[in-house]
Amino acid sequence: MPPRRRDRRRPPSPPPSHARAPPSAGASSTGVRLIFMAPLLLVFVLAGLRFSGRLSWPPPHTQSLQTTPLSVYQRGLVKIDVSAHEILAEHARVSENRSRRHFQNPVLAYVTPWNSKGYDMAKLFSAKLTHISPVCDGNRLVLDGEHNFDAAWVSELQSNGSLVVPRVVLEAFPAVVLLEKKQKAKAIDLLVSECRDKGYDGIVLESWSRWAAYGVLNDPDLRYMALQFVKQLGEALHSISSKSSSHHLKLFFVIPAPRMQELSNQDFGPDDLLQLADSLDGFSLMTYDFSGPQNPGPSAPLKWIQHSLTTLLSAKDSSSSLSRMIFLGINFYGNDFLLSRGSGGGAITGRDFVHLLGKYRPSLQWDDKSLEHYFIYSDEGVRHAVFYPTLMSLSVRLNEAENWGTSLSIWEIGQGLDYFFDVL
Repeated sequence: MPPRRRDRRRPPSPPPSHARAPPSAGASSTGVRLIFMAPLLLVFVLAGLRFSGRLSWPPPHTQSLQTTPLSVYQRGLVKIDVSAHEILAEHARVSENRSRRHFQNPVLAYVTPWNSKGYDMAKLFSAKLTHISPVCDGNRLVLDGEHNFDAAWVSELQSNGSLVVPRVVLEAFPAVVLLEKKQKAKAIDLLVSECRDKGYDGIVLESWSRWAAYGVLNDPDLRYMALQFVKQLGEALHSISSKSSSHHLKLFFVIPAPRMQELSNQDFGPDDLLQLADSLDGFSLMTYDFSGPQNPGPSAPLKWIQHSLTTLLSAKDSSSSLSRMIFLGINFYGNDFLLSRGSGGGAITGRDFVHLLGKYRPSLQWDDKSLEHYFIYSDEGVRHAVFYPTLMSLSVRLNEAENWGTSLSIWEIGQGLDYFFDVL
């Protein structure tokens, strides 16, 4: 949504103020807040349909890679009994064949300026990433004025075959875009024009969590109008051809992962999926952030992922084409939770993870229930539990995605270890 904000935030500083909103449908009694599960990109707050702020891009820099003729599979690194020493020795070495794809369905990768390494990784591994979604740092995009824009970065990705689909978060009060037809039409036109003018290939829209916070989803009429807004935006984008490809402009919609057996009004369910499917190109499913400081544990237990997919694809009209439209969320960040001082802690990036491994040389444990690695360490008498992806945990989830026929979405590639890209 630390890294993770689903905002997916920059670690380990606190999330921006807009992330601290009431929990939405995906929040469970554990206190995990859905608003933290999705990243934030071109934020548009409609106040008279004006937008404030600027979209800033990180300064250009070059990420160098250590390469090896062998992939992580050929090097025998994808396994349960992995050690801290092995990760420290191997995490920065990637296969020199960066064009080989192990995962054949589409892959959507988010990049953020607060982990700007992701911008370089998007270019270096563009052959493995079909869609790239740049995310802003909380500044609000001026859609009706001049603003910073890295045309060269966008163009290079597109020339390599990736589609660039910026993240747009709809923060407007629902009455503005759902009840006022002229304002709704103008909002859609602004977004379509932005894609056309800047040469984007479409957008990723985040609005469900805001609608949940405003109570929209509890009102049948407002809920219907909300879904109609998404459909109309998708149809408007589909009416325009992309400048970089022969395809129409794309619309991807961010959705929460179901947390309870019985769906509530605020959950995105199979009927919603069917209603939007014909007008959209995919759904970015937030299957991460399962645990939080108040309930330390794994980021994305496999059974929860399976439950989410089973729930969303339970409608009798579901098909393999709908499975492919779901971009199963994979986290490239982790969490360092406090265990012996009440609660606390938060998200960490790969750099943080490597630092902890080097400092404490812990023994990594495999959790047979969640199918994730973790380790325990103590610092000044305070015990910590660290959950961070490993090649094995990623491989398990990619296999699950392949079994279901889904696509992938990664939050976010600037937070991962270099050799994670070998499994894609």
